[in-house]
Amino acid sequence: MKTKLAILVWSLSPERPELAAAPFVYAATACAMDCEVEVHFAGTAVKLLEPGVAQNMHPTAGRERSIHDFMRDAAEQGAAFFGCQMALRANGLVDRPLIPEYSGAAGAAAFVARTLDPEWRTMIF
Repeated sequence: MKTKLAILVWSLSPERPELAAAPFVYAATACAMDCEVEVHFAGTAVKLLEPGVAQNMHPTAGRERSIHDFMRDAAEQGAAFFGCQMALRANGLVDRPLIPEYSGAAGAAAFVARTLDPEWRTMIF
């Protein structure tokens, strides 16, 4: 079985919190299965890396857990979070403090390299 998973998160936004938990549930699950996991944020999804944004997003009306809670679960299990530098720049997040779970910048080439590497499997949200 392949033990490396790269997840691209690009279609998520603060305006649609009900769609935002799934990638982090899959990331935490893969980590629990001893997989190396990277979550790559692109497009408007990089907004989730800004402090306070994911904390104020709740996938259910009951507001039991925030999207940041799901992100923290994945990070605590070992998932690394990478932001696309171009998307960070487009959203005004370059040189600004980001959430503690943020691992660093990795652009399109990094994710494409994962898709081409036979050691890695990929998922896109």
